[in-house]
This record gives sequence, C-alpha cells and structure tokens, in this order.
Amino acid sequence: MAPIIFLGISILSALCPSCSASSSPMPPATNATGRRNDLAALLAFQAQLSDPTGVLATSWRTNVSFCRWIGVSCNHHRRQRVTALSLTDVLLQGELSPHLGNLSFLSMLNLVNTGLTGHIPAELGMLSRLKVLSLFDNGLTGPIPCNIGNLTKLEDLRLSYNRLTYEIPLGLLRNMHSLKILYLARNELTGQIPPYLFNNTQSLRGISLSNNSLSGPLPHNLGSLPMLEFLNLEVNNLLSGTVPTTIYNMSRLRWLYLSGNNFTGPFPTNQSFSLPLLKELSIAQNNFVGSIPSGLAACKYLETLDLQENYFVDVIPTWLAQLPCLTALALGVNNLVGSIPSVLSNLTHLTVLTLLFNQLTGPIPAFLGNFSKLSMISLGANQFSGPVPATLGDIPVLGQLGLGSNNLDGNLNFLSSLSNCRKLQVIDLSNNSFIGGLPDHTGNLSTELISFAADSNKLTGKLPSTLSNLSRLEALNLYNNLFTGEIPKTITMMQELVALDVTDNDLSGSIPTSIGMLRSLQQFWLQGNKFFGSIPESIGNLSLLEQISLSSNQLNSSIPASLFHLDKLTILDLSSNFFVGPLPSDVGSLKQVVYIDLSSNFFNGTIPESFGQIVMLNFLNLSHNSFDGPIPDSFRMLTSLSYLDLSFNNISGTIPMFLANFTDLTTLNLSFNKLQGKIPDGGVFSNITSKCLIGNGGLCGSPHLGFSPCLEGSHSNKRNLLIFLLPVVTVAFSSIVLCVYIMITRKAKTKRDDGAFVIDPANPVRQRLFSYRELILATDNFSPNNLLGTGSSAKVFKGPLSNGLVVAIKVLDTRLEHAITSFDAECHVLRIARHRNLIKILSTCSNQDFRALVLQYMPNGSLDKLLHSEVTTSSLGFLKRLEIMLDVSMAMEYLHHQHFQVTTAPWSLQVCLEHLGTWHQSMDHLGRHLARAMCSALESCFLKSSSERNPPILCS
Repeated sequence: MAPIIFLGISILSALCPSCSASSSPMPPATNATGRRNDLAALLAFQAQLSDPTGVLATSWRTNVSFCRWIGVSCNHHRRQRVTALSLTDVLLQGELSPHLGNLSFLSMLNLVNTGLTGHIPAELGMLSRLKVLSLFDNGLTGPIPCNIGNLTKLEDLRLSYNRLTYEIPLGLLRNMHSLKILYLARNELTGQIPPYLFNNTQSLRGISLSNNSLSGPLPHNLGSLPMLEFLNLEVNNLLSGTVPTTIYNMSRLRWLYLSGNNFTGPFPTNQSFSLPLLKELSIAQNNFVGSIPSGLAACKYLETLDLQENYFVDVIPTWLAQLPCLTALALGVNNLVGSIPSVLSNLTHLTVLTLLFNQLTGPIPAFLGNFSKLSMISLGANQFSGPVPATLGDIPVLGQLGLGSNNLDGNLNFLSSLSNCRKLQVIDLSNNSFIGGLPDHTGNLSTELISFAADSNKLTGKLPSTLSNLSRLEALNLYNNLFTGEIPKTITMMQELVALDVTDNDLSGSIPTSIGMLRSLQQFWLQGNKFFGSIPESIGNLSLLEQISLSSNQLNSSIPASLFHLDKLTILDLSSNFFVGPLPSDVGSLKQVVYIDLSSNFFNGTIPESFGQIVMLNFLNLSHNSFDGPIPDSFRMLTSLSYLDLSFNNISGTIPMFLANFTDLTTLNLSFNKLQGKIPDGGVFSNITSKCLIGNGGLCGSPHLGFSPCLEGSHSNKRNLLIFLLPVVTVAFSSIVLCVYIMITRKAKTKRDDGAFVIDPANPVRQRLFSYRELILATDNFSPNNLLGTGSSAKVFKGPLSNGLVVAIKVLDTRLEHAITSFDAECHVLRIARHRNLIKILSTCSNQDFRALVLQYMPNGSLDKLLHSEVTTSSLGFLKRLEIMLDVSMAMEYLHHQHFQVTTAPWSLQVCLEHLGTWHQSMDHLGRHLARAMCSALESCFLKSSSERNPPILCS
C-alpha cells in the first residue's frame, strides 16, 4: 500500500510544482499537506477494493484533481479538502481502509450497498467533523468500534443490514448530543440494550434496532426522548418484560414497532395512554394480555393496527369505527369472541382485514363487499357460519381470500361472482362444510390465481376440465372430499402447477399418461383413491418432483425405472397397491430421499444393493411383499435410518450385526421371513420385542424374547433335515445326492418361479368384498356345470367375475357348525400366511346365511387327481413325487414354524402328508377345528408344484 501512496504523491508533485511564476499567492504549507493526506487516504481506500465494474479505475486518476473524482466532494475551492465520500449502490467489493480516518475534513461517509466486507476501522473515530456515517446494506462483520463514540458531531448513524456482532458498546452514544438517527437493524447484535444508552441523546428522532438478537428489558429512558418519531425494536425475540409506560405517552411518536419479542403485561388505561400522532402500531407476536387498549380510539391518524398473536381477550371493539384513516386491521391469533360489528361498515379505506384464529361467530358480513380497496381478507380458523356472501365479488382489488377452518356451508356458486376479482391470487375454502360440486366456472377465476384450496369439505362430482384455464395456478388442494371420476387430462396443461393433492377422494381411472408435462410439479399426492393401471413412463420427466404418494390405490404393473432417477425426490410412497416384479437394480439416484414406503404390494426378487447409496434415508418400509435373498450388506451405509420394516417377506440369511450400531434406529421389524442365526445384541435390539422377530424359525439367542440359545457350531438347515427324514430314502448317500440335486435345480429357478405367484394385477379385487349377487352371476346360480369339487363342509365352483377374472368360489355349508368355525379360522390363516407355495385369498362374501371365499382359480386340478389318475400316474416319476412332497413339506414347515400362532401341534405336518399316502396317523383332538381349517385352507390354496409353477397342485 505504501508504494501506491508515495507514487500518488510524486505524481501530484510533478503536476503541481511548489514554485510558480504566477502572481497568485500560495496556499499555506499545512493546506498542501492536508491535500496530500487526503489524496493518500483516497488512494489507500481504492487499493483495498476490487472495483469489479471499474467505476473507480475510470474516474479516480491522479492526473485529475481528486475533487473531481466520482463520489468525492470538497470544500471551498482554495482549500480543496475532502468533505464527503458518497458512493451508493456502486459495487466496490473489499474492506474499508483505516486510512479513511485521515480525511480530517470529512463530514459525510456514505457507502450504502457497495459490497463492503471486514470490520469497521476504529480509525473512523478520528473524523471529528463527521456528521453522517452511513454504511448500511453491506457485509461488514465484527463489533461496532467503541471509537465511534468519539464522533461528537455525528447526526446520522446507519449501520443496518450488515453482520455486525457482539453487544452495543456501553458508551456508544455518550458524547453524541446531536444524534438524530440511529439505525442498527438487521445485524447479529446480542446482549441487552445498555440501560443508559439514551441519556444524552435528546435530539433523537429515529431508532431502529430490529432484527437482531437483543435481550432483556427496555431502558426506561427510552420513553423520555422528546423528539422521537420512529421506534422499531421488532423481531429480536429475546426482548422481554413490560414496556415502559412512558413510551405510550410520547407526543411526537408516529411509528411504533414492537412485534416479535417477549413483551408482557396489559396496556395502560386511557389516562396514561396518549399517542396523538400515532400512524402505525405493530405489537404482534408478543405476550400482551387484557383487553385491546381503548386509548387507541383517540389516535385519529392511525392507519395500521397490528395486534396479532397475543393473548388479548375481548370482542372486536366498536370504537374502531372512529378511526377514519385505518387501512390495515390485524387482530388474528388472540381470544376474540362475538361477531364482526356492523358499525365497522364505514371503514371503507381498509386494505387488509385479518381476524384469523379467534373464536368469532356469526355470518360473514355482506358489507365487506363495499370495501373497494380491500386486497386481503383473512377470516380462517374461526366459527363463522352460513354461506359466503356473493358481494365479495364486488371488491375489484381483492388478492387473498382466506375462509378456511370455519363452519361455512352451502354450495360454491359464489365463485362465479369472484370471477370479477381479476387480481385474486389465493383462495382458501378448506375445512368447512361446503356441498355440491366444483362448478365449471371455477375456471373463470382470475388468471393471476396461484393457490386454490377446497380440501376437507363435502364436495362431490367430477373435477371440471376448466381448471386448466387457471394457467398460473401453483397449488391445487382438493383432498378429503367425495370427488369421483377421473383426473381431467387437461390438467397437464397447467405448466406452473407445483403441488397437486387429491388425497382421500373416490377418484378412479388411470393417471394421465402425459402427467410428465407438469414440469414444475414438486408435490404429487393421489393416495386413498381408486386409481388403477400403471404409473406412466412420463413420470420421469418431473425433474423437480420432491414428494409423491400414490398409496392405497389399485395401481399395478411394474414401476418405471425413470421414477428412481428423480434426484430431487424426498418422499416416495407407493404402499398398498398391486405393483409387481422386482425393483430396478439402480435406485441410488434418489440421493435426497428420506422416506420410502413400498409396503403391501407384490414386489419380488432381491432388495437392490443400490439402496445403500441413499444415505439420507430415514424411513424404509418394504414389508408385505415377496422379497427374497439376504438383507443387503450395503445397508450398513444407511446410518440415518430411524425406521426399518422388512417383515412378511422371504428374506433369508442372518441379521446383519451392523444394525445394532445404528444410533438413530428406533423401530425395526424383521418378522415373518426366513432369517436364521444369532440375534445381534445392543442398539435397537436392546429394546426390541419378540413380535418384531417372530416367524423366523432359524433365529437363536435372546432367551428373554423366547428364542432358544445358539448352539456353538450348529448350522441347521431345515430343508436338508426334511429331505433326510423322508422314508423313501433307502440308501443314505444316494438320497443326499438326490436332494442336493433338487436343491440346486430349485434355487436356480427361484427368481423365475416367484414371478408366477402374483395375482393378476390387471384384475384388482383385493381389498373389496363381493356381494352375493355377484357370485350368483359368476357361477350361473351355482350351477353344477361350474362345480369343481365337493368336500365335507363346502363346495367349490368356478366362475368369471365382471372384469373377466376367473376365480374359484368356495361356498361353505352354513348348516354345519364346524363350517362356520372353519370359515373364520381359514380366513385368519390365509390373511397372514404368505408363501410361494400358498395361494392367497382374494376376497370374501359373508352374511348371516352365506359364507364364501374367493380364491385364485388353478386350471390344472387337484393333487389327488394328479397322484391317482391312470393317465398321469404312470408318467409321474419318483423325482417328481419327491419334489411334490418337498413342496408340501415346505409349505407346512412355513405354517408350523413361522405361523405357529395359528397352528397347535406337530400333527399339522402329518395330516397334510396323510393325503399323499405316506403318513396315516390320526390327529390329536386338541385344536381339531383349527387343524381342519388349516387343511381346508391348503385344499383351497392349491399348493403349487415346483416343476410347473403356473399349474399348481391342489392339496385335497
């Protein structure tokens, strides 16, 4: 920096030699020294700045007098000393040079919005002539220098909109007797306001300390400033205590802002409340109590009254009608009762009316339609009742209409009148009791509309296609109504739509194939409807999508891989549908996802290893599917998991020990899988209950949960054990080789085979009961021509449903007591049992005199026919019979060990093998009804053969 200064001085000397032939008198030497000091200070200031736009580089040239430089002002032409440096809204970027303290004649330093950083130099306290110091709207940091308090002639101190920290210096204003403006707002100042800060500042007219982190009580002398007109202390959050009563008696005060603090207590009475010139009062978001101060009735110039979010208990005062200048009235979030007084009809200058979150009652006054300047009506979360007056459509400038969470009723025909409000941007009609449909003329509302909410009402009918006329709409909330029909395909024309929520209606049909045209969509909520079909491939075009929930519908087919490439997605919920097939191998693109729920579908295959790349994942539910294979080792990367549910699948292997190290994991459910080995200790397993591990016959350890201790060196394999026990084995070595061959063959076909055990997704019948009439039509009145077979307590018929799906209908003889018991037990068994060799129940039909189960139809007949038919017996070789016995055994092993809560004894295996002609023991009387239900279930469920998965075997 020094070479630059000396260079500037040398150039100046060359241009202005000390000797001259001119007859003009020379200025004193001290004045020349002062000018050199000023030049050096300005050049040092310039040297600290990057000046990206070149403003200084262009103007600040040493071959031109600095008094002609941009932003520089000088005094009398003979003295040529810098008196002002003002560069507002000029991008300078850099730190303030301490050499500015050498501009001894400077009276104004104005560097607003110039990109300054760093600390305020303490040397600025040397500018004894300074009257204006304005450095606001920069990036200055650090404390306010105490030396600033030496500026005894300062009248205007503005340091707002920076990042200044620490406390306000105690003696900052002690010597500033002429100070008129003190603006320190929007910094990061902390601590209390010094109690004696304003003792010597009787000239102050404006104080702004808002948007800091100041705390503690207000100084009492704050109310003793006779010239004060503007006081802003809002949004400090930690300012507390009662407001000094003297503040309510300041005769010149026009603007008082105390919002966003912790002030308490009531307002003073009329006798000690006198603010005759008050124009704006904002005390929102505090803890004031009592009634609304009636002394405000004398404030004839009052334009804004904001008392929101306090604890005032009152009615809406009628004296508000005496305030002719009132333009903004905000009384929301208090404890106001009663109705809106009719005398307020003469407040015709109102532009804002906010009364939300009180206990106000009665109708919405029709006279609000006379407030032609009203741009905002916020009456939500009260108890207003009756219809919405059509007169609201007479307010041409209305921009926001908030009527949500009241007791309003009637239809939505008033929307027709609102089409006159061409500036309307927000409509909230949610949580009321509106009935009828959404009118077609909804599409005639303002094209400026960005949010429309009519959720949680009793609206019916179809969604109007005219909604697409609202071309700037960003949020459409219609959830929790009774809408029917399809989503209009025209909705894909709403290019600005950010959020679409039609949750919990009765909508049906398919998701529009062109849904990918909604390129701005971020939230897509369709759950709780009756949508069917597949997810459109175009879903992958929604690159901004953050949340999607399609749960509890009838969607089917596989999930398009493009859905898993939406890298901004945070919530993915596809639960309770009919999705099938394996998940895409690459799901790792969901880098920001925190919530995934794919439960209660028909997914199969292994869980992709790429799940381990979703490191922000907090919630994962894959339960009630047909996933197999081990828990991926990549899960060890999911350390943010707090919820993991893999229950009711076919997951095998051991429980990974790393799950015990997940400190955030509080909910873990691994029940009803094929897990084996030791249960880990510690972490989530310290508080886990048996119901979260039940149904895994191979687990050991944790005796307090009811599991057997682990035997050292024991590696039991139930599959091999069953094979060894089969009595057909005559030669041990040959049997082992034979069984190993079968195991290798079957495992090689596991993935292909599992895909066959899926209910036809195109014919969704799950989660719906059938009427007796539907079954009559399907079976031609239970015609003998449709009879498949007869048992001891039931008959089985074949028949097509209305959607073309052919099913088996098992009709129980309700005259038999054990048939009723069997029906209930069988439903219970089939409801919770999930196995690749067990067919699931599709639905039921039940009334007082009729019981029927609707099952998947197996076209290849029963096991009995397969084993004893003359046509097939000769071709049914030893290996095939062995595979059949193995399948039946594995199904019974699954029921016996993984659903032991629905079985009672070892006889369950014997009874079913009895029908194969191998075992002939009678079952124990204990649990006879449940045993019959189990075998009846196996009769109905059609145990599927391992040799050909689609033609399963009927256990009869």
